[in-house]
Amino acid sequence: MTDQPFPASTQGKPSALVRFDAFAAMLGDRRPAVFLDYDGTLTPIVERPDLAILDESVRAVIRRLAGLCPVAVVSGRDLDDVARHVGIDDLIYAGSHGFDIRGPGLRTQIGEEYLGDLDEAEAELLRRLHGVEGALVERKRFAIAIHTRRVAPDRKASVGDAVQGVAAALPKLRVTGGKEIHELRPNVPWDKGKAVLSLLDTLGLAGSETLPLYLGDDETDEDAFRALAARGEGRGAGIRVMDPPAPSAAGWSLKDPTEAGAFLDRLAARLAEG
Repeated sequence: MTDQPFPASTQGKPSALVRFDAFAAMLGDRRPAVFLDYDGTLTPIVERPDLAILDESVRAVIRRLAGLCPVAVVSGRDLDDVARHVGIDDLIYAGSHGFDIRGPGLRTQIGEEYLGDLDEAEAELLRRLHGVEGALVERKRFAIAIHTRRVAPDRKASVGDAVQGVAAALPKLRVTGGKEIHELRPNVPWDKGKAVLSLLDTLGLAGSETLPLYLGDDETDEDAFRALAARGEGRGAGIRVMDPPAPSAAGWSLKDPTEAGAFLDRLAARLAEG
């Protein structure tokens, strides 16, 4: 994470869809490199991860956009899981918040030496949360997500306590969070923001002729917003998908996944026009 301060909130941040002409003017003649979160950005938030199905019209827009500029999906989901849900070959996929990256001619994995600790944490979480109705322990290769959306309000704190207790016993892991989720990851300085910057370098997209765009809706996406903001004025654009407004380092906003799909459609149309 960078030391970039948070703006007060997304309140007053221009809508990248409503003010698309202003967004296009900011883009100018540069080629965008588009980085997309999945849950809450391309699909609505749902009770269980398996229910977050990408609409075919959005899939078609992403496929069209990928023919016009570089596109990567950067998700907290396991890499194979998010690739299966998006269902578009030849995209770059970064799963587990960027710990696991795959694309044409590209394969990167960060933190393989922590897999044993994650195995131990998974077993202990399953033991501690057994009997907590609605608690879902989702093992990914490089992370463990503990979903609380279906947990009764008076039991949510106890789930958080269990996660913190497991983390305290396994200092090689760290706790992060998001919307109705706790997560254990390798305790290394790596996140979505560092993954995006690494991909820009690896793919030769770090120059001034490219404008990186990142669309995301959750706290973990703030790492990417901050990373792009730290590149300097006009060298990256974060777009926070959320309603109501909340603190964010993104410079632009969209209300929901429907608006995100419409924005990507307009961006693809502009690029097609040349």
